Amino acid sequence: MRAIRRFTVRPVLPEPLAPLGELVMNLRWTWDAPTQDLFAAVDAEKWEALGHDPIRLLSEVSPERLAELSADRSFLARLEETAADLREYLTGDRWYQTLGPQAPRQIAYFSPEFGISAALPQYSGGLGILAGDHLKTASDLGAPLIGVGLLYRYGYFRQSLTADGWQLEHYPIVDPQALPLTLLREPDGTPARVSVGLPGGRQLAARIWVAQVGRVPLLLLDSSVEENAPAERDVTDRLYGGGTEHRLLQEMLLGIGGVRALRTYCRITGAPQPEVFHTNEGHAGFLGLERIREYVEEGGLDFDAALEITRAGTIFTTHTPVPAGIDRFTRDLVAQHFGGDNASPGVPVERILALGAEDYEGGDPALFNMAVMGFRLAQRANAVSTLHGHVSRAMFAGLWPGFDQSELPITHVTNGVHAPTWVAREIAELEAKARGSADVGAWEAVDAIPDAALWETKRTLRARLVRFARQRLRESWLARGATEAELGWIDNALDPDVLTVGFARRVPSYKRLTLMLSDRERLKRLLLDPERPIQLVIAGKAHPADESGKKLIQEIVWFADDPEIRHRIVFLPDYDMDLAYQLVTGCDVWLNNPLRPYEACGTSGMKAALNGALNVSIRDGWWDEWFDGENGWAIPSADGIDDPWRRDQLEAAALYELLEEQVTRRFYDRDASGLPRRWLEMVRHTLRSLGPKVLASRMFAEYVEKLYTPAAASSRALNASFDGARELAAWKQRVREAWSGVRVDHVESSGPGDGAEVGGSATVRVYVSLGTLSPEDVDVQVLHGRVDDSDELQEPSTTSLKPAEAYEAGRYRYDGEVRFDRTGPVGYTVRILPSHPLLASPAELGLVAWPPPPHAMTNGDLR
Repeated sequence: MRAIRRFTVRPVLPEPLAPLGELVMNLRWTWDAPTQDLFAAVDAEKWEALGHDPIRLLSEVSPERLAELSADRSFLARLEETAADLREYLTGDRWYQTLGPQAPRQIAYFSPEFGISAALPQYSGGLGILAGDHLKTASDLGAPLIGVGLLYRYGYFRQSLTADGWQLEHYPIVDPQALPLTLLREPDGTPARVSVGLPGGRQLAARIWVAQVGRVPLLLLDSSVEENAPAERDVTDRLYGGGTEHRLLQEMLLGIGGVRALRTYCRITGAPQPEVFHTNEGHAGFLGLERIREYVEEGGLDFDAALEITRAGTIFTTHTPVPAGIDRFTRDLVAQHFGGDNASPGVPVERILALGAEDYEGGDPALFNMAVMGFRLAQRANAVSTLHGHVSRAMFAGLWPGFDQSELPITHVTNGVHAPTWVAREIAELEAKARGSADVGAWEAVDAIPDAALWETKRTLRARLVRFARQRLRESWLARGATEAELGWIDNALDPDVLTVGFARRVPSYKRLTLMLSDRERLKRLLLDPERPIQLVIAGKAHPADESGKKLIQEIVWFADDPEIRHRIVFLPDYDMDLAYQLVTGCDVWLNNPLRPYEACGTSGMKAALNGALNVSIRDGWWDEWFDGENGWAIPSADGIDDPWRRDQLEAAALYELLEEQVTRRFYDRDASGLPRRWLEMVRHTLRSLGPKVLASRMFAEYVEKLYTPAAASSRALNASFDGARELAAWKQRVREAWSGVRVDHVESSGPGDGAEVGGSATVRVYVSLGTLSPEDVDVQVLHGRVDDSDELQEPSTTSLKPAEAYEAGRYRYDGEVRFDRTGPVGYTVRILPSHPLLASPAELGLVAWPPPPHAMTNGDLR
């Protein structure tokens, strides 16, 4: 018979063991080895069997064992030491406390998913894992950050395979009481609630669960509350589930409800209200609408002034390099949910629709674009790698017409990974020992690790991956209908002494899961080579609605089922954080072969590199900027080949060639003592060169320097007195209305003519009409530098000119000097931009005036 209600009963710990409760409920244990060791000491067998989940551990350990531990002086001393360490971690000054008052007092970080631990299944892939690493790193650095997300009752799906290798999805219930969460309560003890208005007078209510991630609280909104109608209760049922309207409701709750949850949390706990709001992708973009509403309805500002204050303190991070990855809704659906009887007086629906409008060349006027709204509601935006910055500026160039892509206000902060979460303890201990014996910097200390110790450690990790893979493989085959009698071969699947290649990720088409199958016979030869074999450990999930992705998984599974090679290639279902950890710590090579440039960043290869693996990857995402020829191998990319099949064939052939001629030879080239010295030198170089770069601490520090601190300064400038916001909004309106009257009338130059030399200069005079604007409203610039055969300026320098003379009817002359700092053909042009001290970028308004025809230097080429 089936229960009509499910709940979890938590144990009452004996008083001497009370600190265990503190340790369990703070997710710092997910990356703190001493705390994990303490949990293992409670019951080592159960700790392993329960997947290192301390809440389940304490729920299932016997009262007799708890009583035994309560009288164990050694365990109690260890418990107190670990609890004291946590308390010091939560209260002591750290890096952020050295930054001074200019740093933000509080930062809010919104994301639809957070990958903190497999014990908190609220993530699907890279976006969530990055968000989890962001929170953990903020905690380690002492940053005052609050995370905001949704609590999905079924999380993301669990994956299994049919006998025919087809992906199946399962959605086990996630009971909040069985997770390391506490319910946010009002001072009178009642559960705190927030609500979001819906069409037809309905309300979408949510309670607020708090996960404590070290020093960082993570607020998770849960719509499964009794006051909601059944449809509203299901809004937070599944991550990335349901149809278009369901997704819109999730994003309304995340953005609007998330801001209201923040306000509630800060009111109840006394935490400072955030100065900076960071939205991780466009899913939480509606947070800007709620902040505008607050300023209008509660602060008395008009919409435009409220928009300026909101933009000043908002950061938008774009993660997708493909338009298909962006949430887009029909304008009618958005109007239905934000207009009519659900309209907010302070936020007219027509203004909302304008924020997400694709009103640019190539856009669809019928759609509302969440990324477009994200850019328009944030004064600062970033991509997640250098290459992704170029791709993003090209994708969204229509938002700033008239500007070169290099000038668009989208910077980049390359992602990083949280080393304490992802680095194997064996590697960390090896490095710590080397640092203790070598009087050099932390990363240079890897040179002090003996080759034999490094090689033996990697074999230990490889062997652990083999054991883990065999167990997962057995479970998978049994779920597919096999019997134990058929599975004796699994005991010899994989080999701890064979070069192990890891490949795991989501399975959209551009990641090319099956590229390795382009020449199956050649791949078989690689797997079965008698002298230099390889073995492949593969994992990945396709979106439940992605039939083509499921077909790719099925192709891999069919190939891996072949009795001839199944001991050398395995597909492990249910890719999660635990499996990811085993892969990145245990493999020798991390393979990544996306269709360039569609990998925004990718961080799995970073995790593998920190564990002494070498990357073999297309130069996409982070690998494009940090591959140096000695820290792995770059798969040549057939950019420019229009035929997808032909491109795949060329790049697959290049991959096979690398594996056959370079990777396997380097791995199996052993000296008399059995050590692959050249391979190990590449491993050392990888740790030494990539180690400092791929850390999330570097990433977070860049966010603080490039984005958070400037955003806090802008936010303070406008919040200190709303007059500044009103003045900025009025100035922008005045400039937009007057811009049609702004033009470059005439350009003159004088200088040395054809005899110009490096170090010389030319004088430039520009005559402009500003209409009703004044020189204080604009910046007149000359752009100068080398030109190509089409007279296009290449990476020009920019010089602002000074007003020299005023004429009638808003006409002015600007003068300046161009210095010749390079040889060869050079040129210049001029332009007029809006100028205001509170603009974060010259392109912020998307306004620019150029000369009617392009002007080349009248003196000819400057040599």
